[in-house]
Amino acid sequence: MASVHHDVVTLTAHCLCKANTFTDQVLKSQLPIQAYICHCDSCRHVTGALYSADLRWPTPRAEVDVSKLKVFHHFPSIDVLFCPTCSTPMFFADRKDKDRLLGVFSGVLANLDVDLIEFDNHIFVDDTKDGGASVWLRHNANGSEIKRFKLDDRRNDPKELPVDWQPEQSPSGYEKKTDAAVPIRCKCKGIDFVLHPGDYTGVDPAKLPFHIDPVTHKSLAGFCGCDSCRLQCGVDVMHWTYAEMKHLSFSKGSNSFPSNASTLKKLVDAQDPALGTLAYYSSREDVERYFCSNCSACVFYTNALRPEIIDLAIGLLEAADGARAESLLSWTYGARIGHHEDAEGGWRGKLFESIEKDAEEYRIQRKYPKNYQRLAKDENGGRTPER
Repeated sequence: MASVHHDVVTLTAHCLCKANTFTDQVLKSQLPIQAYICHCDSCRHVTGALYSADLRWPTPRAEVDVSKLKVFHHFPSIDVLFCPTCSTPMFFADRKDKDRLLGVFSGVLANLDVDLIEFDNHIFVDDTKDGGASVWLRHNANGSEIKRFKLDDRRNDPKELPVDWQPEQSPSGYEKKTDAAVPIRCKCKGIDFVLHPGDYTGVDPAKLPFHIDPVTHKSLAGFCGCDSCRLQCGVDVMHWTYAEMKHLSFSKGSNSFPSNASTLKKLVDAQDPALGTLAYYSSREDVERYFCSNCSACVFYTNALRPEIIDLAIGLLEAADGARAESLLSWTYGARIGHHEDAEGGWRGKLFESIEKDAEEYRIQRKYPKNYQRLAKDENGGRTPER
């Protein structure tokens, strides 16, 4: 278990299923450790989150036993090392420089009550088209600002974006809604599905599925800080939306997509080729967490309590308007992060508070109203209904 004793801090990193656990120590005087946030298309599609974030693991690479981790060639020079059982991405590894320290994903680190991590900057923000998660990840747990950078086509000339930077094409906003189908793809394309926005015209608001905004008919998009989600995706806050399974399809072929969670699980168990590289890990008796078995990307979350409505990792959506897909999704900007309590008592809890504040400032800046669930949560003391 991670701990702090006098001048030494013990770091612990482990995957969701805990088959892979790594520990090391750093001097408290060396904190906070510098970390980096990448918003490139590749990182979003290899995690299922809106970004990846990593810092250097202090143990020399030759002394870290990663033999139980699966390797995915993320870039020509970079590998992702992930748990083949639960899909947790643990490390980035340089394929050319074998002496370079491993990059550990921030979401797999234990939540110590110290100023553990300071995100130095955001990179490849322009890949998001709309700024992605950088619009609410503006400050660290200690209050310092996280700078944002746009890289040119050579990807070696960082250009800092001003504080008031907005993409050339304004985000879709609160009311504008798309009816266009949106691809769902992981980095390696082993997951290649399609999300079709449902038509809820004329449906009584009281009879709408829980995830459909009664005003815009967009699907709910939220912030989850539970330990299970952060461990599976490797980032500190995961973002999910929801879909009725009848609104999903395969991008190729004539097969119908499974209509409920039970059928989906049976088809994956049977290794149905239509599902590509989809695999799952049962994090508890009534929950399956689906991922790409080849590149590690989080894909779906299913819960037996709502078998026909699935959670969908937003980082895999290829919406025309950007990473946040505002033309499709109704975001809970400024709401208390779901399962905030999992982060309390450590540095991550302070980061959550900063994200909540920055997200609310972004909502006000964009003149978006509070979405329907945000209003419900405010009335409910900030608590999120059980997923």
